[in-house]
Amino acid sequence: MYVYVTIRKAAIYSFADSNRFMLCANKNSRKENDMIKSMTGFGRAEVIDEERKVTVEMKSVNHRYLDINMRMPKKLSSFEASIRAVLKEYLQRGKVDLFIAYEDYTQSRVSVKYNREIAGQYLEYFQQMSEEFHLENDIRTSRLLSCPEVFTMEEQTVDEKELWSSLEEVLREAARRFVDTRIKEGGHLKNDILEKLDGMYSKVEQVEARSPEILREYREKLENKVAELLQDAQIEESRIAAEVILFADKICTDEETVRLKSHISHMKDVLEQEDGIGRKLDFIAQEMNREANTILSKANDLETSNLAIDLKTEIEKIREQIQNIE
Repeated sequence: MYVYVTIRKAAIYSFADSNRFMLCANKNSRKENDMIKSMTGFGRAEVIDEERKVTVEMKSVNHRYLDINMRMPKKLSSFEASIRAVLKEYLQRGKVDLFIAYEDYTQSRVSVKYNREIAGQYLEYFQQMSEEFHLENDIRTSRLLSCPEVFTMEEQTVDEKELWSSLEEVLREAARRFVDTRIKEGGHLKNDILEKLDGMYSKVEQVEARSPEILREYREKLENKVAELLQDAQIEESRIAAEVILFADKICTDEETVRLKSHISHMKDVLEQEDGIGRKLDFIAQEMNREANTILSKANDLETSNLAIDLKTEIEKIREQIQNIE
């Protein structure tokens, strides 16, 4: 999602007036720290007045850590550390590309400098050449003007405090817009994950419901097989019961389903917490996948096996979504 904002200031206002950047959209904004953020986002802000134009654009993709890459004019390179410090107030993870453009509209920033010492050296050498080679010394001012370095164009020193004030304001506005897109995308991710968790919970309940049915079917098959082998002989109920108990212990997934339900509930709780939860969610997803694998390995029934495979598939989809959460 792309958000652009251009801010123009009248000359009667101070360029450093930070209140000019408090847009109406921020008045009804949410608490950013209470929102899930995606690691993909885009933000752009621009300020223009009679002296300069500053444009900040930033975009990001998912990354394990915070990785900020900057492209900006050499004139602003001294602010790199300060820029990183500001961005860390808004970001925790993600690969961020930051682009800053700067245009100076003032002509007064450049002045002509007359280098008297260099001009004097030129005159001395011209006089020396005239005497050594018996030439007429016909040097005029116009000839001296064409000599290199006699006059040079010099850029006046910029007030770094004023420049940083301007840059910081537009940088923060771009960061706020950037975070807004991350929050919106994070909301979509949260809803999708919650929907998948509800589906997983339903499948876990199906696994639990299927477990006694598997034992009942196994007991019937066992009794029929024994009856077929012994024909009219008396079947020892205790032997059948012991065999069923051994089978039940082998395929029992009660612990796994209980833990899986607990992980699902825990993940829902984490999704309601503050930002910076991506790593925690990823850890929970790993634990969920471990339980699903155990259920699949114990399954001695096609329906249970299919349910376990479905669980693993949904967990993998959730893990893919979690990779985009800050």
